[in-house]
Amino acid sequence: MTWDAMRGRAIRVLIVDDEAPICRAVSLALQQSAYDVATVRSGEAAYALLKVEHFDILIIDLRIPDDRGDVIFEFAAGVQPHLRYASIFLTGDISDQAAKLMAACKIPVLMKPFELDDLLNAVASLAPRAQDAAG
Repeated sequence: MTWDAMRGRAIRVLIVDDEAPICRAVSLALQQSAYDVATVRSGEAAYALLKVEHFDILIIDLRIPDDRGDVIFEFAAGVQPHLRYASIFLTGDISDQAAKLMAACKIPVLMKPFELDDLLNAVASLAPRAQDAAG
């Protein structure tokens, strides 16, 4: 399930979240499910990594102190177009503005706090789409 058979490697996931405990928990859960995981805690770091490394799935917090998750998402989809169909927003923001941003991007959203099983199921559901879009 977590193997990219077309490329002969584990599915790569980038987590962008400024909260260290969330990065650690999500990263550990995904690694235990055999995903290849990278984490960054700022928009600046996400931009730099997305320019030079391939990722199959993007998990991104909607609110990051140095940027907005939807802006990082659009950048990611610009440099790695398959991420437009293989991303998940994480957020604790329930404002009308956040709801409009998430609806405009049309990607799955997990509200914080979330269950790790829900996240793992969401990632697993995106894995085939990521492979199809990239292949």
